[in-house]
Amino acid sequence: MSAPHPKKHGNYPTLLVVFSITLALMVVGLFGLLLIHAHRLSQVVRENLEVQVYLERDLPETELLRLQQDLGQQPYVAELGGKPQIRFVSKEDGARQLLQTTGEDFKEFLGDNPLRDAYVLKIKPEYTDTAHLRRLDRALAIQRGVFEVQYPQSLFASINQNLTRVSLVLLGFAAVLVLVVIILIDNTIRLALYSQRFLIRSMQLVGATAGFIQRPFLRRATWQGLAAGVLAALLLLSLLQYAYLEIKELRLLRDDVLLGGLLLAVVGLGVVIGFFSSARAVHKYLRMSLDELN
Repeated sequence: MSAPHPKKHGNYPTLLVVFSITLALMVVGLFGLLLIHAHRLSQVVRENLEVQVYLERDLPETELLRLQQDLGQQPYVAELGGKPQIRFVSKEDGARQLLQTTGEDFKEFLGDNPLRDAYVLKIKPEYTDTAHLRRLDRALAIQRGVFEVQYPQSLFASINQNLTRVSLVLLGFAAVLVLVVIILIDNTIRLALYSQRFLIRSMQLVGATAGFIQRPFLRRATWQGLAAGVLAALLLLSLLQYAYLEIKELRLLRDDVLLGGLLLAVVGLGVVIGFFSSARAVHKYLRMSLDELN
């Protein structure tokens, strides 16, 4: 016995279902892109935070090299291309920078340069919270040759606090949005299967089992979810490339790993919701009486 294929009966709005799921997944994907770029922006902000390590006066060249090597081996120092992000600023360089900033040469009336040589360290983003910075401060202060450690504590704390708040708000919106999209896709598929309710009953009456009846509907819903997910992913990728062309600075926030994960999640969400929504709707009509179907 072969059951009639659901496409041959009823008026199932395939294109409308795929279009509706694609739009819903696009909404999730766009918000996902916002989260990715906000996350990358927070990393860029943290990566540009610096700690100044002021040195004892008249340190010999060997001590300066030793201290630079010691600092470069610390786990909290950021790296670029495998090289620690450490910059040496001599007291002469500091004087020139101060002269450019203020326009006044303090050495003329002081008769000497009171500034100190310093190493400027870029810190890894995961070490920029208050607790890590305090431990970092204590560890640097006991280094031989170090006079003082300075960093803008209030700025660090303010950035961390604000980024945490923004992240929590965005994650809350994302959770609500995913829930709304799941409900929308579920209702779309259920409404589409409403036109197939009598076909389901007809298959029941000729003796088809529940699994046999569900199989073609689940297969179709899975393929529709996959098609909608792939289409949404391609549209998101196209929109993102267009945004990068129009706003070149946005490329600095690009994260290909997270972007690939998001696109796979969009496709997977379409497949999973399509499958389970179809299974639930068919199961519902299998349990309904003929009077309830009318």
